[in-house]
Amino acid sequence: MALRAVHVLNVPSLHQVTENAALAFHSSRLAQGVKDEGEETICGYEWPKFMVMGHRGSGMNMLQSYDTRLKCIKENSILSFNSAAKFPIDFVEFDVQVTKDDYPVIFHDNFIGAEDMGVFKEQRVTDITLLEFLSYGPQKEAGKVERPMLRKTKDGRIFEWKVEKDDSLCTLQEVFQKVEHSKGFNIELKFDDHIVYKEEKIEHVLRVILRVVNKFAKDRPILFSSFQPDAALLMRKLQSTYPVYFLTNGGSEIYADVRRNSTEEAIKVCLGGGLQGIVSEVKAIFRNPGAVTRIKEAKLGIITYGQLNNVAEAVYMQILMGVEGVIVDLVPEITEAVFV
Repeated sequence: MALRAVHVLNVPSLHQVTENAALAFHSSRLAQGVKDEGEETICGYEWPKFMVMGHRGSGMNMLQSYDTRLKCIKENSILSFNSAAKFPIDFVEFDVQVTKDDYPVIFHDNFIGAEDMGVFKEQRVTDITLLEFLSYGPQKEAGKVERPMLRKTKDGRIFEWKVEKDDSLCTLQEVFQKVEHSKGFNIELKFDDHIVYKEEKIEHVLRVILRVVNKFAKDRPILFSSFQPDAALLMRKLQSTYPVYFLTNGGSEIYADVRRNSTEEAIKVCLGGGLQGIVSEVKAIFRNPGAVTRIKEAKLGIITYGQLNNVAEAVYMQILMGVEGVIVDLVPEITEAVFV
């Protein structure tokens, strides 16, 4: 499979990315085997030179978007993961939180919302039980009444969570048991940006997640990632079987924790804690292309996420730059564009 030629002038400037941009990328498959001396082998698998990961499965839901492709399949669901798995991607990416009664569940937002007596109400996912969490959205059991989900966007608008193909909420255990085994999991360890966590709390959450992973992962490729630097560092200390990557937006937002505010700080976090790589917002890489070189000189992996990965030329440029993988939304369109 050959990459199409692309001219640098065809790569859009960072402010020109739209919700409707087409995605494309080059995909490599995970391959079992032994690497040459000095190279790292993890869980019996070689990392491909370029990985493609389905964002929340078949892509995130943008309920406010006019692009129906972003409202096709319920994000972070078994249906979304298995729909993505029908295409030649390497991993599905999803968000894991732990409920009040210690069940790891798959959900992106910190809060889950519904209408109650005509009023929008939301609950923090980590403050409710598994049964309360699973009561939202379509129900698995016949006769059970669902609580129709609403979603509050960052700007405060509230939308009905309506998609063309809906599915029930799910647990981490279900994902391991029901999602196509050949696909790897990029498990984002989800914590609230606005909460300062004690180490004991983070460790408890990670141990709950690890219990499920250790029991059900078998030989499935696993990658842990987190925006929470202490969570990423602690996950590395708690286990050495699976790689841990530090997520960063590269400075597009500023946090009280300086470790989150630049790619350079992300490199320091990784080197200081023995992490294996960085997942960066793609705009940070294009604004500072030298960061890829510095990351690779530090012998760290580099993967990107973000809407600029919805532009084929931008993805091709990343391949040329040495980026090792992209997290993308429109999986069917991407694979159709590549495997011609």
